[in-house]
Amino acid sequence: MLVSVTGGTGFVGAHSVAALVRAGHRVRMLVRDESAVEPALAPLGVDTSAVDVVTGNVLDRFGVGRLVRGADAVLHAASVYSFDSRAHREMGRTNVAGTELVLDAARRADVGRIVYVSSFGALLPARDRVLGPDSPVGRPREAYLAAKAAAESIARAHQAAGAPVTITYPPGLLGPHDPKMGDQVTRLRNALRGLMPVWPSGGLPVGDVRDTADVHAAIIGGAHEGNRHFTPGHYLTTRQYVATLRVVTGRALPAVFLPARAMLPLGLFTGLVQRVWPWHIPAEYGAIYTCACAARPAGHTGTARPVTGTFASTVAWLRGEGRLSERAAGCVDGRAGHAA
Repeated sequence: MLVSVTGGTGFVGAHSVAALVRAGHRVRMLVRDESAVEPALAPLGVDTSAVDVVTGNVLDRFGVGRLVRGADAVLHAASVYSFDSRAHREMGRTNVAGTELVLDAARRADVGRIVYVSSFGALLPARDRVLGPDSPVGRPREAYLAAKAAAESIARAHQAAGAPVTITYPPGLLGPHDPKMGDQVTRLRNALRGLMPVWPSGGLPVGDVRDTADVHAAIIGGAHEGNRHFTPGHYLTTRQYVATLRVVTGRALPAVFLPARAMLPLGLFTGLVQRVWPWHIPAEYGAIYTCACAARPAGHTGTARPVTGTFASTVAWLRGEGRLSERAAGCVDGRAGHAA
C-alpha cells in the first residue's frame, strides 16, 4: 500500500513513517526541505532511500496534489504544535488552511483511507471533564487549541459528507527521537533543568509517541474499526507528572503547585512578553489552560506503555543527544536513549 504522509519530519510523523515502513507499506512524504528527511528517519531505522519525497508544504496546492496522486492512504500529521505566542499566525495557516487543503485534495484524488491527526486539546474544554470520540468540538480560549478545534471541524465535516476520514486524538506525547524538540519534550527538559519550579494544578493525558505511531499504522492497515480514536496514554495530574520524573531520575525536583485558574493571568502576561522577548519563556498560557481544563479521555485504542518507561526513554534520549547534562538526567543512562 502506498501511504502519503504530511509532517513526516516531525515527532508524530517520523515515528508514524517508521511504523508504516515496519508494517510493509511504501511511503511518500511531503517535506519543505528534503535535507530534513535523513535526520528525522535514520535514527528510527528507516532506509530513507526507500521513501519517496515530494518537496512542498501543506499550503502548496501543486505539491499536495502530487503527494496524494495515486495514494492508497493519506496520513495528515503536519501541524504547528506550540503554545509560543510568536507562532500564532503560522498556526492558523498550517493547522487550519493546510488541513482543509490536504483533506480536500485527498478526497478529490479518491484516496481510500484518510487519517487526520487531531489532538485531545481540540475537544477542550470538555463537559464533565471527560473526553470521548463523540465529544463535541471544543471552543478553547487559546490560539493553538483553537486552531486544532477549527481543523477538527473541517475533518468532521468531511466525515459527515461520507468521506473515508478517520481522526486520531493523541495525548501529550513524549518519547525518544524528537527531530524538532517539540512542546512536550521541551517541557520535560525544562523541568529537569530547573526552569519550572512552579506548576499549575490539574493535569493532562500523556502518552508515548511510539504507541500513537503504531495505532496510525494499524488504522491504515485496516485493523481498527470506527472513524475516531484516542491514541494510548495515561492521565496524570501535574503532581503525578513531577512525581514520575522524580522516580525516573532519582532527583528531588522541588516544585510548588498553584491553582491553575489563578495562574492564567500570568500565562497571558508572559504570552505578551514572549512576542518581543527573544528567548522562550516556559510559563505558557496554553499549557496552564490545558491543565486548568483537566480533561480525561474515557478510553483509547491500542496499548499504552508504562508511563515510567516513556519518561525514562525520553530523558535517556535527551541525555544521549547532549540536550541534558548528566546531573539533570539523574540516574538515567543517556546511552539507553539511542537504543530505545
